[in-house]
Amino acid sequence: MEEGYTSLPSSHLLGSVPAVITEEKKPTTSERGAAPNAKLQIFPPNNGGYQSPGTPYDGGEQTTSNWKGFFSISSYQPYFNVDSDIVVDRLISSVYPTNDFYRKIDTNPDMYGPVWITTTLVFIFAALGNCATYLIHQRYEQDVIWSFDVTYVKWAASIVYGYALLVPAAFYFLLQYLGTNASLIRLWCMWGYSLFVFIPSSLLLVIPVEFIRWIIIILAGTASSWFIYENLKVYTEESHDLMVLVASALVLQFALAIFVKVFFFV
Repeated sequence: MEEGYTSLPSSHLLGSVPAVITEEKKPTTSERGAAPNAKLQIFPPNNGGYQSPGTPYDGGEQTTSNWKGFFSISSYQPYFNVDSDIVVDRLISSVYPTNDFYRKIDTNPDMYGPVWITTTLVFIFAALGNCATYLIHQRYEQDVIWSFDVTYVKWAASIVYGYALLVPAAFYFLLQYLGTNASLIRLWCMWGYSLFVFIPSSLLLVIPVEFIRWIIIILAGTASSWFIYENLKVYTEESHDLMVLVASALVLQFALAIFVKVFFFV
């Protein structure tokens, strides 16, 4: 009797539930082909923000596919797409001249810093230049009536903007002519940050002591010139004949510092 019960198949027992066999879903052709074409993102890259795989970190060029013409704001947006931490780090690097600044801006040169620096310098030269002449006037020429010189604004804008735009452009064409792979945006970025040291030094140039003023402007001019020299040396690796061009950039930067002292802080 017991043998009869045990020989019955379980599928015929009352209340038994047959096993459910699930078939594994195989990916379709479109699903199999989607994975290799997926655009992954690397986060965080070295320069901040998202970056596609394969994008060079050092020495790579930014993509120019977003260029929509000279009169389109979106064409210039990538050069202002930096956060405050990056700008502050570059400002500090410009005060302490080292040759790693060009490496920092290699993959992400910005124009936010240079535009802010040059615009600030225009107002500082105009305002503090008048303030410095007033203090000197009050100390040595009290009998002469002093008046605010509005033309300082015009001269400051012409000199600062003209220097920051034309000098890097001139060196860009010279470097291109001599066979180097120079980048105009990187030169504009580097030259713009090289002017930052004149902002704190201008605050000290208000001191109505001529000897101290000359010491301050010489130190500021030396730091700014050495910053240009250290970062332009990257082009001398291709040809040592370019050292003359790099040295001329150093002299030109120091001459700017002397001109600022003589013209605005008399």
